[in-house]
Amino acid sequence: MKHLILLYWLMGLAIPVFAQDTLFRFALISDTHIGSSTALEDLERTVQDINAQTDIAFVIISGDITEFGSDEELQLAKQVLDRLQLPWHIIPGNHDTKWSESGCNTFRTVFGGETFSFQHKGYWFLGTNCGPNMRMGPGQIPRENIVWLEQQLAQQQDKNLRIIYVNHYPQDSGLNNWFEVLDRFRNRNLKAILCGHGHTNRALDFEGIPGIMCRSNLRSKQSLGGYNIVSLVHDSLVFNERRPAQTTLPAWHAVALHTNEAPQWMPHPPRPSYAGNLSFPQVRIKWTKQEQGDIGSGAAISGKQVIYTNTNGEIKAVDVLSGKPRWQFKAKGKIYATPLVAGQRVIVPCTDGQVYCLDARKGRVRWQQPTGKAIVSSAALYRNIAIVAGSDGHCRAWDIATGKQQWDFDSVRNFVETKPLVYQDKVYFGSWGNDFYALDAATGKRIWTWNSGATNRMFSPAACWPVASHNKVFIVAPDQYMTALNATSGQALWRHRDTANRVRESMGLSADSGKVYVKTMQGHVLAFDASAHTQQLRWKSPVALGYEICPSPIVEYGNTVYVPTQSGTIYALSATDGALQWRHKFSNCLINNILAVDDHTVIASAADGRLICVEISR
Repeated sequence: MKHLILLYWLMGLAIPVFAQDTLFRFALISDTHIGSSTALEDLERTVQDINAQTDIAFVIISGDITEFGSDEELQLAKQVLDRLQLPWHIIPGNHDTKWSESGCNTFRTVFGGETFSFQHKGYWFLGTNCGPNMRMGPGQIPRENIVWLEQQLAQQQDKNLRIIYVNHYPQDSGLNNWFEVLDRFRNRNLKAILCGHGHTNRALDFEGIPGIMCRSNLRSKQSLGGYNIVSLVHDSLVFNERRPAQTTLPAWHAVALHTNEAPQWMPHPPRPSYAGNLSFPQVRIKWTKQEQGDIGSGAAISGKQVIYTNTNGEIKAVDVLSGKPRWQFKAKGKIYATPLVAGQRVIVPCTDGQVYCLDARKGRVRWQQPTGKAIVSSAALYRNIAIVAGSDGHCRAWDIATGKQQWDFDSVRNFVETKPLVYQDKVYFGSWGNDFYALDAATGKRIWTWNSGATNRMFSPAACWPVASHNKVFIVAPDQYMTALNATSGQALWRHRDTANRVRESMGLSADSGKVYVKTMQGHVLAFDASAHTQQLRWKSPVALGYEICPSPIVEYGNTVYVPTQSGTIYALSATDGALQWRHKFSNCLINNILAVDDHTVIASAADGRLICVEISR
């Protein structure tokens, strides 16, 4: 009852009234979105306002620092935040990671990390990164951040130390691995969880732990932006919105921390279910690997090896049959590229700005070549050259045997995320500059460029892996259009948008090149006739996948269509009519790709660092 009375009392007060009862006070800034129209001015005003305060101890910036995670935006944000005359602590959000030309690697370089841990007057503040990390899908705390959090907790022996956790996303099912964080805090004295993302002030509850979402720093439709001043007063966290250089509004929320009591966790909270696997006993996991970082790319086969990468910068090879390690190589940046295997060579671009060529047998460097910026795309093979489109406006080709550059196309708008398609001696790829390119694969000369006319770069055909057949190149994009282009001229043969079947960025081609597969946001798989002059449906699978925005490619092998999902479930469908053959869930995160080794063996990786070998008995 004492706390209830206190809460009602605090709700009507501005901060200065109870300053003498305050243990400490800090500023929380969220969703600054540097790169959007008024963001710079809004942040500069907030920094000036915080510097003018006399009793703020430190500042927390809780994600979406930039609009697109570009190097320029990050540097600009750092210049403004460096003007703060107080200690400040920062984490990324989905805008810093999903549309980042460096895969959030520059964020880590510019700000010195993507997590924070510090103590202040008996409270421990912990903050972690949150995506989606390059691949569109639900939010996800990177696997390497989960490992970091485990290490932080293991090093702190005092389990009664009061913890306040900060993440950009709310800790609920909108985050595909929310439970991994909450479960690690269950035996700790977690008092509150702070977040942004929703751009509004809002009280939440995360399995019994108080959650507080704080407003965006952007002015939106108002004359001023704003931030929150958070005060620890009378065993409560009190939240006051601050309008820079104008006023501190009355407290909009207060959370009683119950300092001397253990957290009141929800008993038996909901968790992802794997019970559906029991319906398909013919499918079993032969071996599995759990990486200490995310896997942001697909795997490749080289002889009897599976070669894959992770966001700790490692390129690894394991035995196909047993999963036992063969070799590994460590680069200096996160890797989002699917390895390209060409004979006894493996080509992997990296966010450290290097293209690595390794010996596929031992993992030794045969050559490496620098580029102007990070690379988050995958290499494509044309004859004896590797083609790589980067984040520096260039698409280059290197001789795989020698590493000698063969050509350089220097007119790509914005960065490239996809794996380019090689078809009829041309290389095709989209960029986050709304353009789709066709280059001569032998010389790098532009043949044509296509643009949908969209002005919002988020609608770019940049994340799908395009496919081609019957002199047509097919793409799907976030504008929810499926497009067929003449492979020779770039002319749009047809474009179709169906609100009942909204396509996104996941597609594939049948083994005979007769069908183009697409996945819809409603969770349907469609097969279209690749030879038709208009969009003609061959079949619609009766299988419902649920809501889907995962951009991972669909593949066919041995009359089976393998469909990756954002929920960590592999679906195997009949290539004849889309009927379900089996499904298997091995993660709760996005699946990068599915690689069929033979009729009864499948390799798959998920964004939470899991690599598995699935065995299917017939």
